Amino acid sequence: MRLPDLEAWAIFACVVEHKSFSGAADAIGLSKATVSKAITRLEAQLGTGLFHRTSRRLALTESGRTLADHAQRILAEARAAEEAANDGAAALAGRVRVSAPMSFGLAHVAPLLARFLAEHDRIEIELDLSDAVTDIVAEGFDIALRIGSLPDSSLRARRLGPVAMHIIAAPAYLARYGRPTHAGQLGEHRLLGYTNASGPLHLRGPGGAEVAVRFAGPLGANSGEAILPALRAGLGIAVLPDFIIARDIAAGTVEPILTDWHSTPIGLHLMTPPGTLRPARVEALISFLTEEIRRQCPPEPRIDSARLVD
Repeated sequence: MRLPDLEAWAIFACVVEHKSFSGAADAIGLSKATVSKAITRLEAQLGTGLFHRTSRRLALTESGRTLADHAQRILAEARAAEEAANDGAAALAGRVRVSAPMSFGLAHVAPLLARFLAEHDRIEIELDLSDAVTDIVAEGFDIALRIGSLPDSSLRARRLGPVAMHIIAAPAYLARYGRPTHAGQLGEHRLLGYTNASGPLHLRGPGGAEVAVRFAGPLGANSGEAILPALRAGLGIAVLPDFIIARDIAAGTVEPILTDWHSTPIGLHLMTPPGTLRPARVEALISFLTEEIRRQCPPEPRIDSARLVD
């Protein structure tokens, strides 16, 4: 039986991460020629090319994109196995890469990470804040916090709690354009849209009535925070999560409308790459974030139907 070339798989994962042969070579302390030979060897064993190579650009082939996920898992599992063999205290050291949505990350994740680092001075955290959909395996993230429904994938997920959504408008907008009394009237109003949302927003109201609304109007943005100035100025109606809009509601700069209509429940999830073997520092941060965020979240309105919960 021929054993897999684990070294070549690990080198392939490093090339994908650093997007170049020379970058991977520098990161792992090998010559560029050694890295190139390992990739050539792996391509020969697999019977397919992994990269399109030119003098200026290195790009994954279709096969390479498919296999990159496997390579990242192999490398991550090997690193975790080595760290698991170390002394437990010593393993609570090193870097953890975390991805989170921009607004939620600033308001809730960053303060928690400061507390965690104060207790673990040998751990380093790299926090990436973005509302864009990120491939956490390809980008090398250990933990990702995601809000919304989960796509079908091999990622592991644990639900931390529900996210309350509000349909809101400023008093000035309602005074000028009127207050809608039925979700079906939203299409007649000026709407402020969140462009990262895919498809229309489905609302359910009294008596089981359902309405689909596409939020497209004078302003669309890929950040909920970017919608706030226009919302406060009375330029339109928006649907935003509680963690973005709660202070404005409390201050009276905006107010909830159509409160008997609700969107499909969405949740906050903590995502990790496939596999159960993780470094101790990653497990420590997962446990900390899970406990602290669940404490802050409101009670669950329903049982989560996520594909995989650990």
